[in-house]
Amino acid sequence: MIAEFDSRILALIDDMGEHGSDDELFAGGYLRGHLTISVARLEEGDDHSAGAVYQQVNHSLEKAIAAGELNPRDQALVLEMWDNLYRQASVN
Repeated sequence: MIAEFDSRILALIDDMGEHGSDDELFAGGYLRGHLTISVARLEEGDDHSAGAVYQQVNHSLEKAIAAGELNPRDQALVLEMWDNLYRQASVN
């Protein structure tokens, strides 16, 4: 399940590459890294649900924000995009 869900989100990010704004391309690329690391961590455990992916990526983003990686505008952009991507991938 985790690989299929990951693939759906990555496909949504890739689709933005053709028509996305600079902000969307930045947020998509940023999220791709967090998603990849989060999925790799989850694959080592027992919970491979979409909810676990959502929580792990949120945790990863929270750590990055706490470390000062994103300014407030970019924080809002990335977090909103993550929520939207998760919702879209969950529907499919």
